[in-house]
Amino acid sequence: MDDPPAQPPEIDTSVPHQARVWNYFIGGKDNYPVDRVFAENILRVYPGFEEVPRHARVFLGRAVRFLAGEAGIRQFLDIGTGLPTHDNTHEVAQRVAPDSRIVYVDNDPLVLAHARALLTSTPEGACDYIDADARDPAGVLLGASATLDFTEPVALMILGVLGTVSDDGEAHAILRQLLDALPPGSYLVLEDGTKTVRPDAAAEAERIRDESGYDYELRTPERIARFFDGLELLEPGVVSVSRWRPEPNPFGEAPEVDAFCGVARKP
Repeated sequence: MDDPPAQPPEIDTSVPHQARVWNYFIGGKDNYPVDRVFAENILRVYPGFEEVPRHARVFLGRAVRFLAGEAGIRQFLDIGTGLPTHDNTHEVAQRVAPDSRIVYVDNDPLVLAHARALLTSTPEGACDYIDADARDPAGVLLGASATLDFTEPVALMILGVLGTVSDDGEAHAILRQLLDALPPGSYLVLEDGTKTVRPDAAAEAERIRDESGYDYELRTPERIARFFDGLELLEPGVVSVSRWRPEPNPFGEAPEVDAFCGVARKP
C-alpha cells in the first residue's frame, strides 16, 4: 500500500517569525498581519530599522561574490536562508561560477512552501533545500552531505541565525560542530544583530521583541568577534554589514547599521 501523502506544513500565524518579518522589511509579500504589525512597532521605536536587513542582504551578495570569485569556493551551506528574494546565494554564486553547489537550510514552514523557487540551479551546478534546525548541526550536515562534498572547501553562511540562540556557550557549540565538519580552506560568513550603533532605539526594539515572544539575542561586536576564534579573519575584520568591503560609490561611506559581520578562512 502506498504511503499517505504528506500533510502540508502548518504555518503559525499567531506570532511573528524572523524570516517573514525580514521579508516585510525588504519589501517582500510573503508575510502575515502579525509580522507586519510587529515590524511597524519596531519602526515606531527605531525609525530606519529597515536599513539593517537591507544592508545585510547586500553584504551577503558582496561576500558570496568574493568567495565564488577571488576565493574560488564552489560549495555553499546557507543556514537560515529565509524566504526567497532577489540575489539569493545560489544566484550570486552561479553568476560568478556556474558549477557552484548550494544547500539552503531553514525550518520555517512558509520558507519550506516557497523552497521550489530556490531550486533553479544552473545545469553545471546544484541547488537543494533541506528542512532542518540550526540547533541540530548533525542533522544539517547529514542533509547537506547529499549535495555537498565535505572533503572540499565549503562556505558556511550563517546570517542572522545565532541571535536566535541566546546562550553564548550553546551558540559557540553549534558553530564549532558545523566548522569541525568542514575541511581547511573553508570559510565562515557570519552576521548578527547588535545594539551598538543606536543603543537606545535598539533597546526599545528589543523590549518589543521580548513582549511579542520573538526571542533574539543582540550581541556586542566583541561577542560576535569571538565566533571567529581559531579562524583567519579577513580584512576589514568584524564591522557593520554596511562597511564590509563596500562597492565604490559617489556618495561616500555608508552609515553603520546595527548588524555586524565578518568573513574568515579555516586554516
